[in-house]
Amino acid sequence: MNRRAFVTGLGAVLAAPLGAEGQQAKPAVIGVLGTTQLPDVLQETMRAGLAEHGYVEGRDVVIEWRSAENRRERLAILATELAQLKVKVIVAHLSPAVQAAKNATSTIPIVMAPAGDPMGSGFVVSLARPGRNVTGVSGIGNELAGKQLEALRQVVPKLTRLALVVNPTGDSFTKTFTTQTEAAAKPSGVKLHVVSLRSAEELEHAFAMIADHQDEGVMVQGPIFTASFGRIAQLGLRYHLPSVSAPKEFAEAGGLLAYGASQIELVRRAMLYVARILRGAKPSDLPVEQPTKFQLIVNLKTAKALGLTMPPSLLLRADQIVE
Repeated sequence: MNRRAFVTGLGAVLAAPLGAEGQQAKPAVIGVLGTTQLPDVLQETMRAGLAEHGYVEGRDVVIEWRSAENRRERLAILATELAQLKVKVIVAHLSPAVQAAKNATSTIPIVMAPAGDPMGSGFVVSLARPGRNVTGVSGIGNELAGKQLEALRQVVPKLTRLALVVNPTGDSFTKTFTTQTEAAAKPSGVKLHVVSLRSAEELEHAFAMIADHQDEGVMVQGPIFTASFGRIAQLGLRYHLPSVSAPKEFAEAGGLLAYGASQIELVRRAMLYVARILRGAKPSDLPVEQPTKFQLIVNLKTAKALGLTMPPSLLLRADQIVE
């Protein structure tokens, strides 16, 4: 055997194990996309959820955070930016972010964390077998609108006219939720007044119009209103309008009632999908999970300011009471 060839071959054999042991796998890059900046508690939930499944930020994963700061036109730009970075997974918070990510890539896995109505929005083929590059958790049950209306009617038994404040642009779930609310209102004899706003800046005018319309309550749906929950609560007090929405932050900010799935729990569950995808699972094979736990938050301070008495049965059901 040629000595030089032998030495070279021996060097390669000896070097291979050393290189394999000495080289550390590069951390996987995860993109997180939101319409607004995720609250600290949700960011920490993501980190904790990933760590729970063996992925520690800085060691196993690098997280690229992207927020459109409530500017819908920015979502498409940020989604494209994450796709160009060739992240391993895009975690999209709420339906507008999922839609933007879906438009930006058909190959990078997208995890909904959560989205409103994945099937109705066209994100997945079915909940059992998503069939595309999108999977994750849904934040909505089929009866959410009905349950919100039911809670509001318990506080305002004579409710006959309800305003539904929505943002029809950019949130693909709005149409589904509006249909749900109409279906729930009809047998209750409640007349529904749908108020469509393109931005949160229109809230002042909208509430004045709702009051002129003699509506007796307000239901709020849409992520663009998240940053304006405090303002909505103030307007509700000014025009003496009891209000309800899904996020618990709504009631904590002064809204009368909140009824919806726990965002913390949904985000935590979504991290299991991220972990499974990083380990090689295909999103098309991972069934979409629907929420099983819903929270009822009651703001007693707002009820007193509106001159309303909370039924004891509702207070007993409440997961949280704001006083």
